[in-house]
Amino acid sequence: MMKLVATFFGVGYLKPAPGTWGSLAALPVAYGILSFGGFWFLLNVTVFVFMSGWIATQKVTQGQDDHDQSYIVIDEVVGQWIALFPVGYGALMMGVSADVLWPGWIAAFVLFRVFDIWKPWLVGKADKRNDAFGVMMDDVFAGFFAAIGVIVLAAFWHLVLM
Repeated sequence: MMKLVATFFGVGYLKPAPGTWGSLAALPVAYGILSFGGFWFLLNVTVFVFMSGWIATQKVTQGQDDHDQSYIVIDEVVGQWIALFPVGYGALMMGVSADVLWPGWIAAFVLFRVFDIWKPWLVGKADKRNDAFGVMMDDVFAGFFAAIGVIVLAAFWHLVLM
């Protein structure tokens, strides 16, 4: 069961680039969560999945030197969902379906992947912990940085270009 959680039901075994596959798989699930329960439900599910992912990562990597195995993608799912928070919240505030904000979905995906791969500042510090918490937190930080980028791009679009 722990491996199912850590691999996001097997998505982590897809090659090449399992982290990218994990981020892609997170998108339709986030859309379903937002469609079913809105932004606040996505926020709560993200916290629950973070905790579940942390526990699963601890169990799956117990006794191993490398705690950030490529097949573990639950951290990418959490980070991707955090990157989508501005999209979900924007849809809530505008009273529209989240798919109306489709440019935000693209920006959230691209920015999250950039920060997750580049690993600047706090992302890199968390990654260097080499424990289950660090595995989860590097993607949490990447998700927050991506979310800030989504907000900046949306503000630029609405305030400057429109």
